[in-house]
Amino acid sequence: MSILDKHAILEKNATLLLIGSLLVVTVGGIVEIVPLFYLENTIEKVEGMRPYSPLELAGRNVYIREGCYVCHSQMIRPFRDEVERYGHYSLAAESMYDHPFQWGSKRTGPDLARVGDRYSNAWHVQHLQDPRTVVPESVMPSYAFLKEANLDVRGFSTHLVANARVGVPYTDEMIENAEADMRAQANPDADTTGVETRYPKAKVGDFDGNPQALTEMDALVAYLQTLGTLVDFSTYDEVKNER
Repeated sequence: MSILDKHAILEKNATLLLIGSLLVVTVGGIVEIVPLFYLENTIEKVEGMRPYSPLELAGRNVYIREGCYVCHSQMIRPFRDEVERYGHYSLAAESMYDHPFQWGSKRTGPDLARVGDRYSNAWHVQHLQDPRTVVPESVMPSYAFLKEANLDVRGFSTHLVANARVGVPYTDEMIENAEADMRAQANPDADTTGVETRYPKAKVGDFDGNPQALTEMDALVAYLQTLGTLVDFSTYDEVKNER
């Protein structure tokens, strides 16, 4: 009896086929899952990555609350057309402190993984207030109300505590200074030494065009301006090529 004849017996017997399928799935699952218990970290760490500053984290909360992820992904695939349009392909490490991450494939609007530093703060504010004044074909709704919505910083340190509990490396110093750092990062007249020390490469200054108030627009623009700016990809690619 040939192998094909034996396989035919398996195909014609529902019970044997079910048992065989379960065995295959079980072995495959064990091969994929068991090694994860022996790895301390499945994500390759990349120099430059840090937790979000409190203001950036608040902006990310606004981003999620307003459903920005529904139309914008933050995941550049390693394909030529995507890399040429958006920049270096996304690394897993860039989302290691995201809870939840903002990956996806829905792109009613462009991918935002590399939007940081691509436009000025004023451009972002104008775009959020009246999208069609800067992108005539845009279908994005207006978020002008964010400029009038004061950012509530009271007790924001609890957000850092919650993130720390799921593995984000916020220190006691970061948690203790959370509210002060939020105010300082968006105040052009403030001493931002502490913010820049705790959160390297953090953008500081007036984000929404009104230095007299700390608004949700400040937070959202601060978040957008940090996307894709933490990793020096020229250095990363050099190190990767040496391996």
